[in-house]
Amino acid sequence: MPLEREPFVCGVSQMIDHFVKNIPNADMGFKLIFSQSSFPGYQAELIHSREEYGGHWYSWQEQEKEGWLCPALFKYFDLVPNKIYCKAEKLCRR
Repeated sequence: MPLEREPFVCGVSQMIDHFVKNIPNADMGFKLIFSQSSFPGYQAELIHSREEYGGHWYSWQEQEKEGWLCPALFKYFDLVPNKIYCKAEKLCRR
């Protein structure tokens, strides 16, 4: 089941704001694609740095940003990925 309005804390929301800055009406929704393997067109490579309070810190070195992902990370990954590649896209509405 996908998460909706999950509160990401300590910097991840700011990373997402950066991903969606060129998506019109992103406040009405967008698609976030992420994988532990790189893929064509990814916007960010997040590198795992440490565990804390059941969640995990990732750094986006190109933007000098760091963010903490809550334990909901395990809804998508069985093990903590060393890297997470991600990209935001406009939603296709029908």
